[in-house]
Amino acid sequence: MHHRTVDELMSRGVVRARPDTPFKELVRLLEENDVTAVPVVDDHDRPMGVVSEADLLRKSADQADPSGRTPVPNLEAWERAKAEGARAEELMSAPAVCARPEWTVVEAARLMETQHVKRLPVVDEADRLLGIVSRGDLLRVFLRLDEAIREEITGDLLRRTLGIDARDVTATVHDGRVTLTGTVEDRALIPVVEQLCRGVDGVVSVSGNLGYRDEAPDPRGGA
Repeated sequence: MHHRTVDELMSRGVVRARPDTPFKELVRLLEENDVTAVPVVDDHDRPMGVVSEADLLRKSADQADPSGRTPVPNLEAWERAKAEGARAEELMSAPAVCARPEWTVVEAARLMETQHVKRLPVVDEADRLLGIVSRGDLLRVFLRLDEAIREEITGDLLRRTLGIDARDVTATVHDGRVTLTGTVEDRALIPVVEQLCRGVDGVVSVSGNLGYRDEAPDPRGGA
C-alpha cells in the first residue's frame, strides 16, 4: 500500500513572519495571502512558533466593550501577555509543533489531534521550513476516486500483500465506503483484511460478511 505523505499534500512557498514582525503587518500578511496562520522563523529559517488569527484576535477580545453587553474575558497571565503583545515573538504560539515530509497522513493527523493544532510547519533534517500542512490538506485523501481505492484494495492489498485471489474476495467502494464479500482461508484472516482496508487512504468505512474455509488449529489442543 502507498500512503500519501505530508510531502505530497503540504503547501509550499509558505508565507513567513519574523520574530520582530509587528502586529499590523501580521494582520496584513494573513489578509493579503488568504491564510489563517503564519509560521514565525529565525535567522536560519527554523520555525519558532506560529501566529494564527486566534492569537491576534485575543487583542480585540481583551478590549473593554463600550456597550457593556459582554464582560472582559478572564485571561490567564500568559494569555494576558499575548493579548498585550505587539510583535510576532510576543503573540505566537510556541514552540512550533512540526512535521516531517516523509510522515504519513495518519502520523500528521495524530500529532494535530494530540497537540490540538490546526496546521503543522513541515521541516527538513536541519529543522528548516519546507512547507505547511493543514487539516484541510490531510482531508484531501478522502477525495480519492472510488475506483482508485478499489484497485488498491484488490490489487496491492488483497492479491500482492495477502495473496488472496480476486475471485475469492471482492471489494466494492461507494463514496469511500468499502464492502467486502467472499471467502478467505481461515477465520483469523478476516479482521486482518478489514483492518488493512481501513488503512487505505480515502477509506471512510469497511463492512461486509466474509466467510472462511478452514479455521486455524487451536494451539491449546482439543477438538
